[in-house]
Amino acid sequence: MSLLVDTRVRKGDFELKVSFEVPASGFTAVSGPSGCGKTTLLRTIAGLEPGADGRVSVAGECWQDRACRLPTHRRAVGYVFQQAALFPHLDVRGNLLFGRQRRPAVRAALAFDDVIELLGLARLLARAVHGLSGGERQRVAIAQSLLSSPRLLLMDEPMAALDRASRQTLLPYLEALQRTLDIPVLYVTHALDEIARLADHMLLIQAGRMTASGPVSELLTRLDLPMAQGREAGAVIRAQVSGHDDLDQLTRLAFSGGQLWVPRVALEPGTAVRLRILSRDVSLARKTDPDSSILNSVPVSVVDVVEAGAAEVMVRLCAGADTLLTRVSRRAQRHLEIVPGRRLYAQIRSIAALV
Repeated sequence: MSLLVDTRVRKGDFELKVSFEVPASGFTAVSGPSGCGKTTLLRTIAGLEPGADGRVSVAGECWQDRACRLPTHRRAVGYVFQQAALFPHLDVRGNLLFGRQRRPAVRAALAFDDVIELLGLARLLARAVHGLSGGERQRVAIAQSLLSSPRLLLMDEPMAALDRASRQTLLPYLEALQRTLDIPVLYVTHALDEIARLADHMLLIQAGRMTASGPVSELLTRLDLPMAQGREAGAVIRAQVSGHDDLDQLTRLAFSGGQLWVPRVALEPGTAVRLRILSRDVSLARKTDPDSSILNSVPVSVVDVVEAGAAEVMVRLCAGADTLLTRVSRRAQRHLEIVPGRRLYAQIRSIAALV
């Protein structure tokens, strides 16, 4: 089962025409420049664009095609906006109970207490919504949507209106959702760090057309796509905790390309983790250096090299079955003879372990 969308909608001079299929669970990031059609896509799936044609199917249930067109109130969809849409005359508990009342009788509700615990809302239940911070309001809005027992959750840049501190507070709750929910989530964002931390799949839209679709680990490292061109370019890889060094407070991680050390994380051996490695934290060398302060050095082979400005190139690397990126100077490229097929060592200065 999957989320299947094949739709076309015209709004004035703008036309959105996309077709894709993504897994029926997990986060799918929807990204692209402002005005490319991301919000229009979500509104179309929710049934809020009356002029939309095509097909929408969620886990085998038809929401729209030539023979049927369910109105919005009959689509089992939760929608979280940039600005939390809460009822100001109700406290937090009242807003959440409204979400539960929207649940059709034919679908089993998510347990109220489980949702409260998942989003850390127990201490907020009696609070008036006007006294909540931006991050707290968004957590309430997400909980309200979940309590309606949706078969699909749409999130339209839920952290775009938050300050940095609020974003960092909200992210762990979204990660908990990513690990817990067994429904598809379409998550619109411009932020690469959110994509790296939350999404397994990704859709890239430009000017109303889908330009790429696939696993996040692949799309973030494709040198023909814009995500791999900026200073925040990097790779997302899967690893597993293989041990700890109590003396130096480090954790050893195993991945397809070898092993990596990171500052200690409180996880048992065997636990799966997601890693984000930025291109700016990867350098290349002909051989390992046991006297270096850099703990992590893994063998790699060069896959591709593209220009990245007048003085630099971006390099795509293969480390086992995983992909890394690095940005190096043209001088370093000549000195190390960095060409496709070249075998080198990637020295990794910093790794973000995204549990």
